[in-house]
Amino acid sequence: MLRSTRILAKSRAALRTRASGYSTTVLTSPAPSSATINYTYPQSLGNVPETKVTKLANGFTIASESNPNYQTATVGVWIDAGSRFETEKTNGTAHFLEHMAFKGTKSRTQVQLETQIENIGGHLNAYTSREQTVYYAKSLSSDVGTSVEILSDILQGSTLSQDAIERERDVILREAEEVDKQKEEVVFDHLHASAFQRSPLGRTILGPAQNIKSITREDLSNYISTNYTPDRMVLAAAGGVQHDALVKLAEKHFGSLAVGTTVKGKQPKAKFFGSDVRARFDDHPTAHVALAVEGVSWTSPDYWALLVAQSIIGSWDRSLGAAPHVSSKLAQTLHKWGLANSFMSFNTSYSDTGLFGVYAVTEDRMHLDDLVHHIQQEWHRLAMSVTSAEVFRAKNQLKTSLLLALDGTTPVAEDIGRQMLVYGKRLTPWEVDGLIEKVTAADVMKVAREYIYDQEVCMVGYGPVESLPDYNRVRSAMSPIYY
Repeated sequence: MLRSTRILAKSRAALRTRASGYSTTVLTSPAPSSATINYTYPQSLGNVPETKVTKLANGFTIASESNPNYQTATVGVWIDAGSRFETEKTNGTAHFLEHMAFKGTKSRTQVQLETQIENIGGHLNAYTSREQTVYYAKSLSSDVGTSVEILSDILQGSTLSQDAIERERDVILREAEEVDKQKEEVVFDHLHASAFQRSPLGRTILGPAQNIKSITREDLSNYISTNYTPDRMVLAAAGGVQHDALVKLAEKHFGSLAVGTTVKGKQPKAKFFGSDVRARFDDHPTAHVALAVEGVSWTSPDYWALLVAQSIIGSWDRSLGAAPHVSSKLAQTLHKWGLANSFMSFNTSYSDTGLFGVYAVTEDRMHLDDLVHHIQQEWHRLAMSVTSAEVFRAKNQLKTSLLLALDGTTPVAEDIGRQMLVYGKRLTPWEVDGLIEKVTAADVMKVAREYIYDQEVCMVGYGPVESLPDYNRVRSAMSPIYY
């Protein structure tokens, strides 16, 4: 099929040349204006719309970033509660509630709810993590009021009918089966279970199958009354929204929400265990390996230095090529010896702890000891010989990735909601830039010595992991006397 492309340009901007009987048109770009040239990175950070915050009398918080250039908006409720707030018996309740929210309320049947969302062309969704639960809607700016009213209805008026509960059990069990097929999810669940043993943080978000089959309506109701309280909820919005109008909507739909009778207790700090888990399946085509040490919380002063350390280690996938030329020294090494298909560094933070590590996938099942060795060698290098040049590059890469992650109303609303729960305010891009820019090579080496060098390590292997080194050897390699 031939495709015809038409390019319109002013005649004076085109230079025509003729060669070998063919006519070629070269379009010259107009010179950039002085305004474009002077539009610097610091200026762009300063042009980010203000995040306005209001708190109602009952403790319910409204936070929004208004951008009149958007014709759509994302609005949602972020709740300071997740699977970490469950007991062993009720593990999976928070995620079960996420499913039940869309199964009908006292004022809408499931069909009416779905029809109304479709009629406004909106998108309604929810997700659960270990420490937060989120319900959000994306719609045209003119339908923000409808979105807020629907969110209020499903959070405060869900019927939790027994029939719907029984139907949803099979849906969640099938979802669990699909999650089990995603090996990255499986490995990280094993990593949490092993690193945070005997702690709610170590449990899965979906919960075990026996819990999914036995969770009762009373369990769901108790979780709502205990955790869905206004002092632990934030209505976050971004895009074509007006803060004052949003506050009025919140007062109307959430202002009468009763303050919880039980005060949120501080979760006991999850203890990190040096440990080893191996799920061996020799017929699996690839081996999955994760190594992690205890990281830091969102609010730790070392959080940003560890983020830069993560950026230095980086991530890589051989299908994308360019491995010999990327900045990550670990990627260069693993490519040179053909030790991995891909890897990624991670820095997962929670309210009081975290996980810092590397997750790798490889077809070379016979050299997993070399793979682990080079990961640990890179960790040691972080503690001893990081250069200012690679820290400079890592900081720029980190700032770029954080800003690219805010492309759209939904990620901006997510950023607002999460930060309001974590920090009690939203860090502006300018503040984030400043916190990253303060990190030096000395800071990176300091946090590497404190959190990585000679620290307990948790290791998980999945697939054909026969050649994975013995745990005692891996732990010994964390010691300063090893190299």
